Amino acid sequence: MAPGTLASELIGRLRQILLPMGLDCACRDMLGGALERFDLLERRREARRQLAQARDHKDRILALLSFLSDLDSVTEIEKDRTVFEEMALLFLEIGRSAEAGAAALREL
Repeated sequence: MAPGTLASELIGRLRQILLPMGLDCACRDMLGGALERFDLLERRREARRQLAQARDHKDRILALLSFLSDLDSVTEIEKDRTVFEEMALLFLEIGRSAEAGAAALREL
């Protein structure tokens, strides 16, 4: 199950306040069940969001790799030296996207 979300924290506070209020057993059980289902749905929604974010970073890396494939045609005698800086920036951006994708997956 996904880690707690802000909604999960709120649901936990609601449980602390609402469940001990002296409701009859049936109402308390229904309320507890409803809060539990809502918490599960919120955790799943957040997990889907994190997974989509990781996939977006993967797609970004793939696009950057296609630009980086131009490195195969560059030689050490390249006249336009800015090509090397542009390629270096692509590597940095791939690294940033990889870190962000990994962070999104760690949140799952």
